[in-house]
Amino acid sequence: MTEMSPPGWHTDPGYTGTGPVQERWWDGSRWTDQLRMPPAAVRRRRIRIGVGVTAGVVVLAAIAGGVLMLTDDSGRTKNTSSDAASPAPSLPGGQDGQGGRGGPGDGGRSPAPDQQQPPSEDGYATDVMSGVSLPVPDGWKGQSATIGASVSTGTYTCPADTSQKCERGGVFAAPAQALKITASTAEAAAKADISVNAKESYGGKAYGAISSHQQLKSEPVTVAGQKGYLVRWKVVTKKGDDGYVQSLVLPSPHSADMLVVVRSGFDISSKAPSLSVMDEITKGIKAASGTGSGSGQTA
Repeated sequence: MTEMSPPGWHTDPGYTGTGPVQERWWDGSRWTDQLRMPPAAVRRRRIRIGVGVTAGVVVLAAIAGGVLMLTDDSGRTKNTSSDAASPAPSLPGGQDGQGGRGGPGDGGRSPAPDQQQPPSEDGYATDVMSGVSLPVPDGWKGQSATIGASVSTGTYTCPADTSQKCERGGVFAAPAQALKITASTAEAAAKADISVNAKESYGGKAYGAISSHQQLKSEPVTVAGQKGYLVRWKVVTKKGDDGYVQSLVLPSPHSADMLVVVRSGFDISSKAPSLSVMDEITKGIKAASGTGSGSGQTA
């Protein structure tokens, strides 16, 4: 399949296998510069490798087309939504993401969707829809997208399940609606999200599940000029490192009617970043600005 494939969102053919997988818009004849974070990536704290599992979240149709993604045996993603585009076409004019985005000829292209490009700002990863930018600490990897943004330390083999890859530290931002959080206040949303965050970060086979937790913080905070709320837990796992999880919720700096969720998860070990780094990232979150594509440090 080449230029016969209809326009649609597909896994970025230039994906290198590190960091969050983005989707790129195929306009019917070529790969465009339009990028977005896949809806399923809103729960990517732990990365499944080589196992076909259903990603846990479907972004609402009003936000991202109602696309559901599955992970295939190669660790890449495939589209299973009935209203989504057909399987990703082969790269015209190139292979493995090298020189294949232009394609042979520009005639007959369908217009790209009305998607705002992630701003280009050194040292930050931006979630365009949420209107927030996460600071990227030195040595970390950041990823901007139209929906969702993340920063992380990179991966290592999970302690309780060597078929999976885990992150020693990671922070992810997304609209609350994309995470199916219906609470109308930042406090209620943060309190509702923390248990979900803990379960998705440390509650699976990768760490042998959570045996107990201790609440460290539950307090109002001002982040990116907005009055939000923060809840932080220390969790004890049955196998491997314990961890810190934090759910921060704030109104979007660009839309007071939209709540933004910022999930953090840090291992507790000598190789993991210290808790002070979580505090620094939290304090450094700011309102998104600028236009363009990419982030300060992308995976």
